Amino acid sequence: MDDSATHFTTVFMAFFAIMNPISNASLFLGLTDDLDSASRRAVAFRAVVLAFIIVALFTVLGRQIFEMFGITLPAFRIAGGILVGLVGYQLMHGQESSVQTPTAEDNSRSREAALGIAISPLALPILAGPGAIATAMNFAANSTLPEVTRVLAALALVCLITFVAFVTSDSLVRVLGQNAIKVVSRLMGLILAVIGVQMVIEGIRGAVAAS
Repeated sequence: MDDSATHFTTVFMAFFAIMNPISNASLFLGLTDDLDSASRRAVAFRAVVLAFIIVALFTVLGRQIFEMFGITLPAFRIAGGILVGLVGYQLMHGQESSVQTPTAEDNSRSREAALGIAISPLALPILAGPGAIATAMNFAANSTLPEVTRVLAALALVCLITFVAFVTSDSLVRVLGQNAIKVVSRLMGLILAVIGVQMVIEGIRGAVAAS
């Protein structure tokens, strides 16, 4: 496998793990249980499109954001790796990540404005949370066109899979069952933890080389 394919596969797995469409399908079903199929599809579409736009902006503008705040790439990789690793650790232990879990206030608000849940909590912070943004900026850190293109392509593919998982969430949850979904979530957590550690290692290596 060449470097481009390896990069794409790694980015795809990272996005898939942190956006976790299988596990989040169960959450989506709970948030939209009072909606008809057309409204549910509209919520799913708005959520994934908005999530894609948010993460894509940070992917494309990552270098400018670094320069604006005086952030070095090694420092970001260390901080981002710790964040991604913590999300993975929580998922491995069957906990909901505090940065990706809707609050009771979110759920109450979603019942009052059904389509509003596409923005919060689905797009933010569940799909396009800090972990997804950190992952995107890390993998597109060099800002080369091929690199950014692969990150955006991987993100688009995961968003498409997430949309399909959301609109078929009732069937998905019924077929897999909650236990299988929990197993998938823990596997995604393991992948995230490994990716987080790798980001920290790369950050430390870069910091040492720059000193």
